[in-house]
Amino acid sequence: MVHIDNLTPGMVLSRNVCDRSGRMLLPAGAELTDKHFSIFRMWGVLEVEVAGDAVVEDAETPAPLNLEIDPERLAEARAEMERLFIYNDPEHPAIKELMRICTERRATRAA
Repeated sequence: MVHIDNLTPGMVLSRNVCDRSGRMLLPAGAELTDKHFSIFRMWGVLEVEVAGDAVVEDAETPAPLNLEIDPERLAEARAEMERLFIYNDPEHPAIKELMRICTERRATRAA
C-alpha cells in the first residue's frame, strides 16, 4: 500500500482501485499517470496497492508534517483542528488526512 503523495507516474497497480461505494476507478495492471492522482484525490482514495519495488508505506502512518513548524504552534493547531472536527470520525482515512493537512496549514500560517 502506497499513500497517494508517494506515488509516481509509471507505477503499476496490483489491485483494482475502488471508491468507498465499491465502484471501480482503475483496474489492476493499469500504469499510473498524474491524471490518476487527481482522480484518486477527487474520490477520496488515499492509498493504493502497487506492484513491484515501490516503497511500502505503513497504512497507519500518515504523511509527515512539515518538520520546520514549531512544535508548540503545531500542538495549538492540532488542538484547534480537534475542536473543529469534533463531530467527525478521526479514524476515517479521509478525515485523518484532512485533519493532517489542515493542522499543517494552520500551524504554518501562524508561524
